[in-house]
Amino acid sequence: MQQSASAIPDFYYALFAFYEPALTILGFIGAVHDPETTHNTQAPWPADNPPPATLPKASIVTVIQLAHVCALMGVVNFFVLTAARKHLSTQLAVQEKIIFALMTPLLMGDCMHLFVTLWALGDGRWDISQWSPMLWTTIVLGFSLMIPRIMWHLGIWRYVDTRDRQLDSDVTTDEKK
Repeated sequence: MQQSASAIPDFYYALFAFYEPALTILGFIGAVHDPETTHNTQAPWPADNPPPATLPKASIVTVIQLAHVCALMGVVNFFVLTAARKHLSTQLAVQEKIIFALMTPLLMGDCMHLFVTLWALGDGRWDISQWSPMLWTTIVLGFSLMIPRIMWHLGIWRYVDTRDRQLDSDVTTDEKK
């Protein structure tokens, strides 16, 4: 793939400004529509201890609030990435720094989300045959965002100022000759 002249080229923009917000907004809608199912399908339940018939109000509020925060993060991605592409397209070093400031805590969050999810499963964390479809979805979709964020940090398929600024000035110098 050709090197991009943007810190947030189309691949990353589509992924983090559209795909991620869509996932988080759909998750929020699902949680609002059916908070009990959202709660009860997060992890496997022991056969001798099924989920409660009705959730306490505090659990319902917590599930909806968590889904709201996730949706809000997705919406923030859309607005920050769109603004950086639009208003910093000629200032690539600044664009890269702004995107770095967004991507770094999100990558940390991806890693912690995976760690905390597996930790919370306890001793059964590696018994993947018992994982619920929602747990599988959480893990797979989490990796579908974490891996491209790692790629972004590694400078794959995007402008990296410390690497590409020198290349740009070499090309400009060669063109003047």
